[in-house]
Amino acid sequence: MSLSNPIHAPAHISAPVPAACGDGGALVLSALAAVFWGTNFEATRLALIDLPPWTAAAGRFVLAAAAIMLWLAVTKGISWRVLRRNLFAYAALGVIGVAGFNAALFLGMETSSPVTAALIMGTSPLTTNLLDSILLRRLPSLLAVVGMVISLFGVALTVGAFSGAHFASGDILILLGSIAWALYTIGCRRWVRDATPLETSAWTMLVGTLALALAALRLETPIATFAHAPAAAWASVVWMALVGSVLAYIFWQVGIARRGPGATSVMFNLVPVSALVVAAIFGRTPDAMQVAGVAVAIFGILLANGKLPGLHARS
Repeated sequence: MSLSNPIHAPAHISAPVPAACGDGGALVLSALAAVFWGTNFEATRLALIDLPPWTAAAGRFVLAAAAIMLWLAVTKGISWRVLRRNLFAYAALGVIGVAGFNAALFLGMETSSPVTAALIMGTSPLTTNLLDSILLRRLPSLLAVVGMVISLFGVALTVGAFSGAHFASGDILILLGSIAWALYTIGCRRWVRDATPLETSAWTMLVGTLALALAALRLETPIATFAHAPAAAWASVVWMALVGSVLAYIFWQVGIARRGPGATSVMFNLVPVSALVVAAIFGRTPDAMQVAGVAVAIFGILLANGKLPGLHARS
């Protein structure tokens, strides 16, 4: 998922914007990107039926890294100068934001549910803003704090925390993964110099892929496992790699280039909705409490980001 949540990417976009793609088309593409990200959680659940977590994560990113490096080479070209300038930053960010984030996601999804995982990850922009405020030694806005509290209340409703259920160990891992993603986002802004979002995503993804592959080779038997994996597991991994990562990223970048990062970032609220719908399609119909939790969480996210009419978040 380094490609799974590039909300805070700067407006300088390297991915070309189709000339025929107007604001309406960009809106549709950015909405599709959020929907694709939402499908990743159910695809992860399906992949983990037949694949161990390190193997599934490594397989996804081997394919995704190859695809995005090819996209970078074809559309912009490889800049070795950019790589040399940001080598240490890319190494740290790849380990934290790609390997760490996705290890937490795949390990967490062994006991968490797709909807809960999507909601927890949906709070990552708020976590990023709060951590950024702490690092800058300034108080976060009141709306950001209130929005975070409301969104976490929505997550608690979704997992049934008020009806006797408890957060699963996987939920805690996914929360740690969300924090890793927040650190990745902050690090991209602070440590990376003179690089486009596509370059940063491609190189950090390559580093993270190497880390995941090494972990899988040491802890599991990924080659033998994939050799005997059923078609459903392969399909889930390929979907997450190409549709839920690379294609979603390209669509998201088109939305940012045409409509701006602020207008596009609102579409990320479709991620937990998409996860809820996909879970229902696969036979796990959500109950009323889960639907209410999703609605409350999205309200909190919109509130914190100043996207509700008449309310504006202050720095």
